[in-house]
Amino acid sequence: MATIDLTHTLSRIGVRTTTDVTDRAPWHGPLLVNSALMAVLVVVSTVAAVVDDRLLLGESVWLKPAKFGLAFALYGMTLAWILRLPHRGRRATWWLGTVFAITGIADVGFIAVQAARGTFSHFNDSTDPVNEIGQQVFASGVPGLFFANLALAVIISWQKLADRPTRIALRAGLWLAVTGMALGYLMGFTGPQLVRQSDGTVVGLVAGHTVRPGDTARDSAAGMPITHWSTVGGDLRIPHFVGLHGIQVLLLLAVALVALAPRYSWLRTEAARAALLAVAAGGYFGLLTLVFWQALRGQALTDPDLATAGAAAVLVVLVAGGVTAVYRRVREWETE
Repeated sequence: MATIDLTHTLSRIGVRTTTDVTDRAPWHGPLLVNSALMAVLVVVSTVAAVVDDRLLLGESVWLKPAKFGLAFALYGMTLAWILRLPHRGRRATWWLGTVFAITGIADVGFIAVQAARGTFSHFNDSTDPVNEIGQQVFASGVPGLFFANLALAVIISWQKLADRPTRIALRAGLWLAVTGMALGYLMGFTGPQLVRQSDGTVVGLVAGHTVRPGDTARDSAAGMPITHWSTVGGDLRIPHFVGLHGIQVLLLLAVALVALAPRYSWLRTEAARAALLAVAAGGYFGLLTLVFWQALRGQALTDPDLATAGAAAVLVVLVAGGVTAVYRRVREWETE
């Protein structure tokens, strides 16, 4: 099956990703396999959710593997594209990408196994052998994912892999992902709780996602559709999600700015697009900080208080001000 050459596509619409296309590395095989398997899992889980009526915390047992499969498929393809760009330390980044791919398959595979068994994957305190083995997989796999991504961020951040706007998107996006992964560790400190498996039996979890001090069944409370993010308390999955997917948002913005450049003359210079990406990256880090602060205070995303709403308004004003400043500066350049 032919693969889409994203680097070539970006080059055709004006995003310079390399100075010499022949310097590109081959596609990273393990990451492509990872993404392909995750895509298959999304399809299988979607079909299973239709034919299997078992529920965990009010949602299909197959929703979680579908969500993780989609997230890993997207992130794996993003990393595979990044590692194609000419850079120093290719051997190291290849091995780091391979660690990420293999560890991701093991971790998400266990999530799928637990879904098929009708029980919980994360934080499950059950003493049955399958769960105990799976928890050991998580205990070693999650740090592997984090440190592989951290090392990739360090190596990639100091190199000129692409044009300035794309470099800003890559660097900020990788560090957003590292931050999002690190924030995920805080879920382990939310305290124990009691929940029900799909067969109705009660099982203990050593931690959870929701911040509601003193509530021993907090993850069972009301949640948003699909994401199941809490609507009655803070939810640490939100900053985790926002951080992990920042790189896709920023890269798409970089492509969108190039696509809009023929229509809007002030976007035609690399300097202008780079400045806008810098504003967007700063605003995205601000958003991550905001939703993290909100979750820590035990506040639902859907029910912000005056302090949260005020902070969000300030963030919007700052980003709008940054965009306006860039626009005015570019217009000044054009008239000089």
